[in-house]
Amino acid sequence: MNDCLSLIGRDQPLFAEDLQVWGPQIAEQVRGGSFLVIGGAGSIGQAVVKELFKRHPRKLYVVDISENNMVELVRDLRSSLGYIDGDFRTFILDCGSSEFDVFLRKEGPFDYLLNLSALKHVRSERDPYTLMRMIEVNILNTNKTIHHAIEQGTRKYFCVSTDKATNPVNMMGASKRIMELHLMHWSQQIPISTARFANVAFSDGSLLHGFSQRIVKGQPLSAPFDVKRYFVTAQESGELCLLSCLLGENRDIFFPKPSEQLHLITFAEIARKYLQGLGFEAYECATEDEARARVEELRASGRWPCYFFKSDTTGEKDFEEFTAENDTLDLERFRSVGVIKNEPLFRVDQIGRFSTEVDRMRSTGTWTKRELVDLFCAMIPEFRHAEVNRNLDSRM
Repeated sequence: MNDCLSLIGRDQPLFAEDLQVWGPQIAEQVRGGSFLVIGGAGSIGQAVVKELFKRHPRKLYVVDISENNMVELVRDLRSSLGYIDGDFRTFILDCGSSEFDVFLRKEGPFDYLLNLSALKHVRSERDPYTLMRMIEVNILNTNKTIHHAIEQGTRKYFCVSTDKATNPVNMMGASKRIMELHLMHWSQQIPISTARFANVAFSDGSLLHGFSQRIVKGQPLSAPFDVKRYFVTAQESGELCLLSCLLGENRDIFFPKPSEQLHLITFAEIARKYLQGLGFEAYECATEDEARARVEELRASGRWPCYFFKSDTTGEKDFEEFTAENDTLDLERFRSVGVIKNEPLFRVDQIGRFSTEVDRMRSTGTWTKRELVDLFCAMIPEFRHAEVNRNLDSRM
């Protein structure tokens, strides 16, 4: 963890003081509770499962569609934490499937249902088919699993959001903002809390994870020089989820408070630090072609080719933010965590119209990206989707 912290410009973990204060209460809740973690084999999901597992829950079931990631999760737990007396099981299931419905009826109820499943990449909005899949995963499956939780008398529902839901400029962030509006609606029937994240450093599929892949494969690094992000470690992501799930009040949105420890940093800056840690000096190339062509030559002299560029793809934001101007904030309860405590502001007619339109498109089997963008704008009037007809798949 220390190596990861230094790469993202920190020397201390974020939530140590809060966990020390609240640790006994959290441990007691976990020991006596039953937990279902959906999407538990992803990067954040695995971190959450580890935080729960090491506190010895009475029952911990994990669901995910990735068989390989689930195998790695179990191997990681057995190799680091060993075993618990509680009932721990994993299931390779899609929470949107009928098999999941049968599973929940048979194996439930659970005290806590944590939904970590998400399509999280901005590149998911590049085509209308993947975009509809994103709506299904981020919004429709959330509604479905909340309905199950209400039916079974679940004590608390937790769902992960994103900093990109704040003043969204891309469809991924907007889908999570719409999800938050649905959560507000459901919060009238079940206690719900969530968390907005910074980028999780070196999580699967992230640009930083791509750095390690490029090194292993002997390929150049590529990153925008003008995009700034907040970063947390995988362990910190699990800790933030745990804090929100177990300590959050109804409708609370937890977020890491920006501070001297948590500050904005560019991808290019991390790339330079990453290479330095491996004993290489970053060498900036003028083009992708130059970077690809000079790997062997530069590596032999202790340098590594990098292509740093100005961001020009759809949905990229110069910087990230966790809160909007009119949010009601509690910045006193925790040392390193802020809490958004908004009233349940939503329009039932808008939520109903959104669901009806999505159902209509899916039943007819035809929709366009423009139709989906317009539907999002109707739900979030302040949403300003900037389409530049260039996506991340056109970058190295």
